[in-house]
Amino acid sequence: MYSNGYIFRFAIIMVVIVAALLSGASMVLKPMQEKNVTTEKMQNILAAAEVVAGKENTLELYNQYIVREVVLNLEGNEVCRFEAGKLITGECRAFDIELKTQLKNLQAWQAGNKQAQVMLPLYVFNDGEKTLYIIPMQGKGLWGPIYGTIALEEDLNTIFGAVFSHKGETPGLGAEIAQKDFQDQFKNKQLYDDGTFVSINVVKGGVANSNINPLHGVDAISGGTITSNGVTEMLKSTFELYVPYFEKRRL
Repeated sequence: MYSNGYIFRFAIIMVVIVAALLSGASMVLKPMQEKNVTTEKMQNILAAAEVVAGKENTLELYNQYIVREVVLNLEGNEVCRFEAGKLITGECRAFDIELKTQLKNLQAWQAGNKQAQVMLPLYVFNDGEKTLYIIPMQGKGLWGPIYGTIALEEDLNTIFGAVFSHKGETPGLGAEIAQKDFQDQFKNKQLYDDGTFVSINVVKGGVANSNINPLHGVDAISGGTITSNGVTEMLKSTFELYVPYFEKRRL
């Protein structure tokens, strides 16, 4: 029979060994996980412009087609520019901006903290034939965050392409925002109505059965009302932040 002291010491040693192994595994896997996150982010940006990238050529295609990364402030002014692999102006790269952090900063700014700095990322795509302005966004679904990446045509009004994803929406319901059929509805929709910003509505019951102008609405997901509303709010609240920039460019 082992003494209580022996058992206790053995348990402590095993805990230390297991903790060390887990820590080591985490350190080994972290670079791979970070690379996967980077690759997925680049793929979503490209997908909004209807460029399909595989893991092997994502970086190559991103560098080929994303000709400029821009960071804007709430006044619509450019504060940082990354181009040709280097920072041209400012001290931050749009790709490195975390939307979650910027949403918290925005909440602080809206609550009266005017010292809170809100940075808005914007990606400029060019394939030699067209220029697109790509905007990433984050919102709230039923069970967790939802994400969108929207490519606008040069008029900064017409949607060229849209990509949505989620962390934990219900399969067959809210999770349908990640399906091509839902995303394709956004193509050629417009953010402005006769010069006034109106955004895009995801309409419960369908646009045809509503008083929403078809140019500014898409059909909601059947059974996914909360997620659909989350997409509507995400689009409106994000695009509103870019309106000062749109207005300056559209003059």
